Amino acid sequence: MPTQPSLPPLILHITERIAWEEAKHEGAYRGDTLEDEGFIHCSTSAQVVRVANERFLNREGLVLLCIDPGRVKPEIRFENLEGGEALFPHVYGPLNLDSVADVLSFSPGEDGRFVLPIIPAR
Repeated sequence: MPTQPSLPPLILHITERIAWEEAKHEGAYRGDTLEDEGFIHCSTSAQVVRVANERFLNREGLVLLCIDPGRVKPEIRFENLEGGEALFPHVYGPLNLDSVADVLSFSPGEDGRFVLPIIPAR
């Protein structure tokens, strides 16, 4: 099994604003992949823009969850399940709401592409 990297200060997850609002009422965030794939896809700050531009091009109504991995209760594994060498953080269970340090609006520019917003310092 490959060595797991040390946890970065934040991991990031892109979701629809409405899904985040629903999670606040339910008490945990499950995302759209936890049930089917067994984990919630996340990214590091160096990965998130590429993911956004590959999977969410031109999408409005999104937010970026800034997650403190030290507060996440489920296991976090850094894996690449799609081929390639980049390891992505995956959260293996419902995300506890108190691990979300910030929720940032995440809208594409006029060309439909995303740029990394300013993430508040921790």
